[in-house]
Parts: sequence; C-alpha cells; structure tokens
Amino acid sequence: MDNDIKKELEERNLEEVLELVQDAEKGHLKELELAAPLGLLRDEDLNKRVLQYLEEQGVEIIYVDETDE
Repeated sequence: MDNDIKKELEERNLEEVLELVQDAEKGHLKELELAAPLGLLRDEDLNKRVLQYLEEQGVEIIYVDETDE
C-alpha cells in the first residue's frame, strides 16, 4: 500500500507530502499538527490514506483548533 501512496504523491507532484511520508518511514517524524477542517491534502480519499499510513508508521496526528492561540 505504501508504494501506491508514494506513486500517487509523485504523480501529483506532492513532493512536500512525499517527504513527510519518507521521514515517517525513517522514524524522523513523530508528530504532525493539522487543522482538523483542512487536513493535509485537498483530495479527501488520498488525505485519509496518507494520514492512516503516517499513523501506521508511528506518527501522532494532532488536530489543532485554529481559534486556540
């Protein structure tokens, strides 16, 4: 599954997200803060798959409320 995700990210030129995935695989990414309504990607399906994969790699997804400052 990870190769499918990486291939799709490459095809869509989503290099920054691909780097996050690669960092997670190497154990260099432990936490990722996201605004809940925005997610990571505009494509809902791909967003869900990437976030699930990151969690499988041990990344803690932290949803922040943009109004909390």
